[in-house]
Amino acid sequence: MDERNEADVRAEARAWLAANWDPTLGLYEWRGMLADSGWGAPHFPAAWCGQGLPATMIAPVEAEIAQAGAVGVTRKGASSLAALTILSHGAAHHKQAYLRRLLTGEDTWCQLFSEPGSGSDLAGATTRAEKRDGKWIVNGQKVWTTSAHLADYGILLARTDFDVPKHQGLSYFLLNMRQPGVEVRPLRQMNGHASFNQVFFTDAEIPAEDLLEEEGAGWRIATTTLMYERRNADSSRRSVKPSPRPERIFREEAEEIATALAPYTWYPQRGGRVDLVMARARESGAIDDAVTRDEIARLMILAKSAEWTAGRARAAAEAGQPPGPEGSIGKLCSSLVARAAARVHTRLSGADAMLSGPDGAHEGTIAEILISTPAQSIAGGTDEIQKNIISERVLGLPKEPRTDVDRPFRDVPKNTVIQDR
Repeated sequence: MDERNEADVRAEARAWLAANWDPTLGLYEWRGMLADSGWGAPHFPAAWCGQGLPATMIAPVEAEIAQAGAVGVTRKGASSLAALTILSHGAAHHKQAYLRRLLTGEDTWCQLFSEPGSGSDLAGATTRAEKRDGKWIVNGQKVWTTSAHLADYGILLARTDFDVPKHQGLSYFLLNMRQPGVEVRPLRQMNGHASFNQVFFTDAEIPAEDLLEEEGAGWRIATTTLMYERRNADSSRRSVKPSPRPERIFREEAEEIATALAPYTWYPQRGGRVDLVMARARESGAIDDAVTRDEIARLMILAKSAEWTAGRARAAAEAGQPPGPEGSIGKLCSSLVARAAARVHTRLSGADAMLSGPDGAHEGTIAEILISTPAQSIAGGTDEIQKNIISERVLGLPKEPRTDVDRPFRDVPKNTVIQDR
């Protein structure tokens, strides 16, 4: 473990930035320099675009980058999850091929986990990967895949063995989305957005070397990805804003942000928009009602508690602790806040909350909140899944009875038909 103290780390990062930061560079050129220097991801190993520093040094280094007015490495949704998963479970050739381009933003990734036939039961995935002629051939379907229409690669959970219990027959792959046999179809949501996609695989190919770890290790690796995702469940409430500066790098970053964040523009509404409650209460006059004030107070207490829970999870990450079940607590809190906020907004706006567009409350934002908040309880694992994780891993309660984990997956009743080849 690198034992440089914070003052030394800040001084080294500051000196490197002073010698190299140039806003006239292209975005990828600059991020490539940042990745090669190790300051873009200081907690990564020195061999893989990092400085080998503890995670506690991420915030100080990012503060120095911000102080210099420089652009940092990319932070694009599933791309960050892919980088962390490859760092944790990838072989040297995976890290060599993918990590640098993940940090520069040259490649965009999506997460190919959910399926229409298995709902919240991720281990029930039936998308099939078969080994043929030294390659993996993939057939099946994924759904609710955010930004699949923009992705160059995907992290894929697929079934490689139907004759073992379901958790043991899954494998984890890195898949090229820009190949024949991969079809992406957008899904139109009831709030008018189209962030999610269906993805169909018809004899799509994966090189043998793009299997992570060994065959059958998919469930364990997917758990790592999901724990990182749940730890960052509050990220939809944090905004990413482009700089107004005119230099080339800032123009290119603004274009990247606009493209990358387009599927997420409704995510603040998904979280309930607690920030709008007090202003709405005052402008509608509902603040004068004692019962409404009680409802608002309960919401604010819940929101602040969730904020502190998320803060603890971020502090754990910054301290270098691996993600654990605390992410499920934060994820469940975010769902509770969203539902409570939707109830309060309904009380404040009444029938006006049903109108979208400029005629609706807050120019239709309240209506969008009400039809977007159900997604908060589904994305990243349903509330029921989070409650199971918390009860078993935090409270130490016995697992619920299961009838599908000790017999071959082929014999487990399913919502889809498994076709034998």
